[in-house]
Amino acid sequence: MAQGQKSPRWALTQGSFSVALGLSLFFLLVLLLTATVSAADEYDYYSWQSDNFHNGRFYTKQPQCVDIPADLRLCHNVGYKKMRLPNLLDHETMPEVKQQAGSWVPLLAKRCHADTQVFLCSLFAPVCLDRPIYPCRSLCEAVRDSCAPVMETYGFPWPEMLTCDKFPIDNDLCIPMQFAGNHATQPPVSKVCPPCDNELKADNIMEHYCASDFALKMKIKEVKKEKGDRKLIAAQKKKKVLKQGVLRKKDLKKLTLYIKNGANCPCSQLDSLGSNFLIMGRKVDQQLLLMSIHKWDKKSKELKFAIKYMKSHQCPTYHTVFQ
Repeated sequence: MAQGQKSPRWALTQGSFSVALGLSLFFLLVLLLTATVSAADEYDYYSWQSDNFHNGRFYTKQPQCVDIPADLRLCHNVGYKKMRLPNLLDHETMPEVKQQAGSWVPLLAKRCHADTQVFLCSLFAPVCLDRPIYPCRSLCEAVRDSCAPVMETYGFPWPEMLTCDKFPIDNDLCIPMQFAGNHATQPPVSKVCPPCDNELKADNIMEHYCASDFALKMKIKEVKKEKGDRKLIAAQKKKKVLKQGVLRKKDLKKLTLYIKNGANCPCSQLDSLGSNFLIMGRKVDQQLLLMSIHKWDKKSKELKFAIKYMKSHQCPTYHTVFQ
């Protein structure tokens, strides 16, 4: 990386070399095992299905092996450089892959499991082999058990398309956990409330802005605990609407937000309520859930850039990912 070049927020975390090496060795083994496949079977990629995965779709279009583009932020540093199209989630074009994969980048930043990227990219950007290699069921279950609670905080259920029972059991040919039995190399899992565990960086702000229904500049009057959640009551002072989305006028008059399951996790932003805050959230079942919170730092160049960028940026549509 050139001197002075900004390190991207989605850069590989500690242990990434081990993951890349592990994946390379795994796929080398797969190549050796599939080397005897006949020429007639060479492009029978999406017609082949594991006995444990029956929900796939038959593609008449010959799959292509393409470079993983740098702007496919979820997977561009996963440990291999080429992927198959169509992928294993029925995405047939690169724009569709980028659009749908983009909504998972904020979850990756939460570091809820060391193998989150490996699991997701095995589906969004499958490695180029003659046969599809799905993630092992145990890998799916490990990532789900660690990340589903984080997703629940934001009002997202674990999506049906990632139901772990669909994936092959571990004694079949599948992608295993990379960090199994090697906990020392795992990135630390944050105990901070997920909406509070965000750097004040422009790219991070924009990721949450696009994934949120609304964004506001506002003051907080009071914070309470309620049934395991944390309740944020907005001050009655004027609020600046940066993105209104589903918010109605009556929502803005008596604005109350919740950190799901956040009654006892730390949130340093809420230690002092004197300043303005950048608040982003979603409306789920008539409740406003906090997605991200930052203190409004007037001196922050990152915040200034993000606020200016919001005025012209066209967010992609992410809603289909979690259906």
